[in-house]
Amino acid sequence: MALEWAALATIVAAEALLLLVVTFPGLQRLRKGLISVAKSALQPLMSLVPFALFLLLDIYWKYEHFPKCEGTLCSPLEHEHHAKSMIKTQRNFLLVSAALLLHWLLYRVTHMLIRIEYLYEQLKKLKDSKDLD
Repeated sequence: MALEWAALATIVAAEALLLLVVTFPGLQRLRKGLISVAKSALQPLMSLVPFALFLLLDIYWKYEHFPKCEGTLCSPLEHEHHAKSMIKTQRNFLLVSAALLLHWLLYRVTHMLIRIEYLYEQLKKLKDSKDLD
């Protein structure tokens, strides 16, 4: 299971970096290249969604079927193990949530930037046609 979480953490880091670079101000000359990179990266990153949903179901199943450690039935060592497992589960839930949120943000920002580029091209064509008249 650790490999799945490492892969998800790597994907989250890549998405966050790509989102940061695409939205970074002052890169107007590189904007078209960055948009094309983000657009081409979104297709393979779409496989993240079912993978993250599967991991979310895994977290839910483990949470529901985790043995409860209450009262004097558990030793201090078992209490510590239970607390660590709960923290690990919460961390994994945050990672899955971040992956889905960052993917949605990257998709929307890329779509918005593509639309802005299209509108700039239309505006440029309109200005050129008015200059010819």
